[in-house]
Amino acid sequence: MRKGAPPAGYAVARSSEKLTLRPQSSGPGKVSRSAGAGLFALTIFLGSFLLFQVQPLIGKFILPWFGGGPGVWTTCMLFFQVCLLAGYAYAHLISRLFSNRAQAVLHVTLLLAALAFLPIVPGEHWKPAADAAPARHILLLLTACLGLPYFILAATGPLLQAWFSRVRSDAAPYRLYALSNAGSLLALVSYPFVFEPAFTRRTQAVLWAWSFGIFALLCSACARRLWHARLEDALAIKRNAKSSAQSPALTPPSAAIKASWFGLPACASILLLAATNKLCLDVAAIPFLWMAPLSLYLLTFIICFDRPAWYSRKVFTLLLVPLLAGLCYTLSSDSMVLWRLQAVLLGGSLFVGCMICHGEVYRLRPAPQFLTSFYLLIAAGGATGALFVSVVAPLLFHSYAELSWGAWLLAALVFWIHLRERTQMPLPGRRWPLWPVTLAGVTLLGAALLFQAHVEARDTLLMSRNFYGVLRVIEASKDTPYHAYKLNHGRTTHGLQFADPALQPVLTTYYNEPSGVGVTLNNFPRRTNRRVGIVGLGTGTLAAYGRPGDTFRFYEIDPAVRQLAETRFAFLRNSQARIEVVHGDARLALERESEPPFDLLVLDAFTSDSIPIHLLTLEAFTTYFNHLKPDGAIVVHISNRHLNLLRVLVGAARQSRLMMVGIAWIPPSSTWWCSTSEWIILSHNASFMRSPAVLSHAARLPEGFADRPIFWTDDYASLFSILEY
Repeated sequence: MRKGAPPAGYAVARSSEKLTLRPQSSGPGKVSRSAGAGLFALTIFLGSFLLFQVQPLIGKFILPWFGGGPGVWTTCMLFFQVCLLAGYAYAHLISRLFSNRAQAVLHVTLLLAALAFLPIVPGEHWKPAADAAPARHILLLLTACLGLPYFILAATGPLLQAWFSRVRSDAAPYRLYALSNAGSLLALVSYPFVFEPAFTRRTQAVLWAWSFGIFALLCSACARRLWHARLEDALAIKRNAKSSAQSPALTPPSAAIKASWFGLPACASILLLAATNKLCLDVAAIPFLWMAPLSLYLLTFIICFDRPAWYSRKVFTLLLVPLLAGLCYTLSSDSMVLWRLQAVLLGGSLFVGCMICHGEVYRLRPAPQFLTSFYLLIAAGGATGALFVSVVAPLLFHSYAELSWGAWLLAALVFWIHLRERTQMPLPGRRWPLWPVTLAGVTLLGAALLFQAHVEARDTLLMSRNFYGVLRVIEASKDTPYHAYKLNHGRTTHGLQFADPALQPVLTTYYNEPSGVGVTLNNFPRRTNRRVGIVGLGTGTLAAYGRPGDTFRFYEIDPAVRQLAETRFAFLRNSQARIEVVHGDARLALERESEPPFDLLVLDAFTSDSIPIHLLTLEAFTTYFNHLKPDGAIVVHISNRHLNLLRVLVGAARQSRLMMVGIAWIPPSSTWWCSTSEWIILSHNASFMRSPAVLSHAARLPEGFADRPIFWTDDYASLFSILEY
């Protein structure tokens, strides 16, 4: 068969990069070539679907073990991106160094080995110890439980495209890349709406394992076609030897082009993970908020690689300007923007930014001979972006500044593109170059980001960042009698204490005596020798309620919070109670403990913008009641800007047949150090729940809430029904 000629039995019609195969006739014993193309397409599609379907699935398994914060997903994404790079490198190397038959044998062997990892459910022994480094532990867990299957799936796209170009030398393989991303997008969109609500995590894992088995069979069939393509390739090379000698040699891509293949995807990856961090920090770390940005990211790949005409450099440059301006506004420390507007601006900026990055990468695509190196550098850029956000940014920045500087990097790349190609915008009477406009935009954006950083640092005495988030100690009302220090996690205050020693015992923020927790601690029937468990330390304000003989046991996952509470604030050391601080996730710690039961258990981990959902599931409440005296009470702090957790507590009360009282308190405006708070008390203790001290503070629950409980479990917890619009 002559290289580049239509396959036997077909007429080929080309339009741009689309390939249409029209069957003419098939002799007896001949295999349909279109069937072969369909086999490769189906295998690539299924492999990509499984590649992205397993990401939220494995994330749901391990999220509760590491505090339920966005750092878990960021670390998972680092693993996924590095595995993707390893898979692309494997595809690049074996397609260059190995013969067709050697590639087929090696890959089928790895497929069989990967089946031994199924199902990919992490065992209980992988639960972290309290002193475990979370990021390192997550990477080890993912490698041991998912490593080889994910590596095989990651290599599928570029490897099977390279195989397809050998089996079908007449066809352009780039549209298979768009098909690959379409499979990934379908996996992301279907997971939160189809698989997550319909199946338990273990059922999902079993379904994924069987689907991987089907994928292994399809991939083996593709390897068989590659095996039988060896003789055909030899004949094609022999027939084309003369014409190939007369054709000019393909020029390898320049270093500048290769740098673009790497740099543009790196910028897109930074934007993706930084935007995901922002969304998860402001609402909660849940699969939907992981999947939404990732879906936009993949959609830009699909559009740019399947319909390149949809990317217009000038149009997307103009769209980028207002979006980046809006993004700067939402990131400013003083702006309290509704989550819906944040989501629109973040999503719009991410989509437009990734369209520019991936559209420009597609413009620079090479000939199919350089296909695997092209994809390898794209994957290397993506992995580098993930490495920057997950590892470098926490070391480099004290805040989540990578989103701001990722936006600046995008603007700088846009300027470089317009300067390099001297892009012009047609206007009445003449054509104007765009590069001076983009240069001005880059300068203004950089100045705005520097000003924002200056404002954020104002009145900040200390700022630190780790796996669990950003903490700031802020000085308030300096040079006044009410000089105070407060602790912020993101934009949420976690406690405040006056600097004057005479005022230090004053109860502040959400913990005043008229608040739900204050009413409970002051009026609970057992007045002495109380054991009180508190999930969430903050500044340790609740320790001020301690009396001689009491034991107050705090559970805190973030070691930086404990350090600040013990060194920068005095509530813990001034308490009359015995103070114990347990490091680690509260639920895991309680599951391991055999301590005497508590009289009261206070859940104060839900006031942050991002909440640990695993602490509010029915399984979590079962754990709590196993550590509570029969006449004890659970007090839950549900103050939150974005989420109304009341119906979730109604579900927990209904499931355990608990009495439930809500206490909402709005402080007078003159006491600026106090905050509006909402607390829910849950107990079987009827005499306490019906006591005048409790009922006099009780708030009337909104009508209809008791009739619409929400039952969160470890397998399913949806935020859609509790979002505050």
